[in-house]
Amino acid sequence: MQYVKIKDSIVEQIEAGMLSPRQKLPAERKLAESFDTTRVTLREALSLLEAEGRIYREDRRGWFISPEPLRYDPSQTLNFPNMALTQNRKPKTEVVSAKAILADKHASRLLNLAPFSDVYRVDRVRYLEDRPVVYVTNYIRPELFPNLLEYDFASSLTDIYREHFGVTYTKTRYRISTSSLLGETAQALRATSGTPAMVVERTNYNQHGELIDCDIEYWRHDAIRIESVAQLESSL
Repeated sequence: MQYVKIKDSIVEQIEAGMLSPRQKLPAERKLAESFDTTRVTLREALSLLEAEGRIYREDRRGWFISPEPLRYDPSQTLNFPNMALTQNRKPKTEVVSAKAILADKHASRLLNLAPFSDVYRVDRVRYLEDRPVVYVTNYIRPELFPNLLEYDFASSLTDIYREHFGVTYTKTRYRISTSSLLGETAQALRATSGTPAMVVERTNYNQHGELIDCDIEYWRHDAIRIESVAQLESSL
């Protein structure tokens, strides 16, 4: 199958260092000509490469070589900036919005809230090396954090909790699934609609065992690698 051969050829160039992370590929028309194939066949090869996390597409800009994904360890409590910095990456956060709202169905389910409860909603986009890689929505119980909206959410929420409210995370429940980037989320990540996504849902508890907030993270799937080590107790 020609599209598999094209895919393998591009993989070989990536692994040989001939194509660098974040390097833009030639336009589809030019690529198709260089492989002496049709654009339909070329797109099948590009779709395979995207599914494998080898390349990513930016809306109206074209295809790029994927950088090394960020290692995401659910057993660690590092926030995004520190997680990136420990891996020699350059993080940045852009605040989309921060406001008080009535809890929607998603927030009510994750925080075990009664209908029409008040919550804070904070939406942010996280960047690595100026590339948007994850769209994060936090829902927060406002009674635990009065005047929270006065703080700068470009910094870490966990740091704000600890430094200004004396609250720390002691337990986090994770749910990881796959989805697609759509609408405003896709637009914020410069992705085309339907781009594969990794979804990480977290519900967080404080040192008193109280459920305090939750977040839903929509990651570009090539930008994240779930990786952890489990310390098992001997049954002997």
